[in-house]
Amino acid sequence: MPTPQGLEPPSEWIQRWAHLVPPGASVLDVACGSGRHLRWLQGRGHPVTGVDRDPDALAPLRGPGEILCADIEAGPWPLAGRTFGAVVVTRYLWRPLLPTLVASVAPGGVLLYETFAAGNETVGRPARPDFLLRPGELLQACAGLCTVAYEDGFLDAPERFVQRIAAVRLQEGAAPARHRLAPPL
Repeated sequence: MPTPQGLEPPSEWIQRWAHLVPPGASVLDVACGSGRHLRWLQGRGHPVTGVDRDPDALAPLRGPGEILCADIEAGPWPLAGRTFGAVVVTRYLWRPLLPTLVASVAPGGVLLYETFAAGNETVGRPARPDFLLRPGELLQACAGLCTVAYEDGFLDAPERFVQRIAAVRLQEGAAPARHRLAPPL
């Protein structure tokens, strides 16, 4: 699906696992920035909500859905009590928020998360341990979800170390589902 001019394309990880988002389910894009995933997922028929602390990045996003300007590191979680059919997070890590993000995944919904990992300090930024996941940390944070896919390693172009997960919250009382795996893009 084409992206608006000047907007970076969606992450390959998000594209690869977006088929796990239930049809028509609401999507939360955390630290959404200029909305590359927000717009792409809305184009796939999902109502979208984006949250970011940068009003300048959010300014062009009027219209694609619910847009919240909030400092989710220093202030209260602006979506308390709400759940979503998908929670999408890329290039963002605030450890105290991890339990809230997992709890925001509705039954039958999916968490799609991709961010920098330990080792990235050897190839660029971010380099501070506060912004780099430790080995297995994302798996641990998602222990209450059913992991469909997980990767922890090095990627080229641009060079970076990442951890990424696609994990679903099973419906209560449902047997563990067999999810269709997606081929690499």
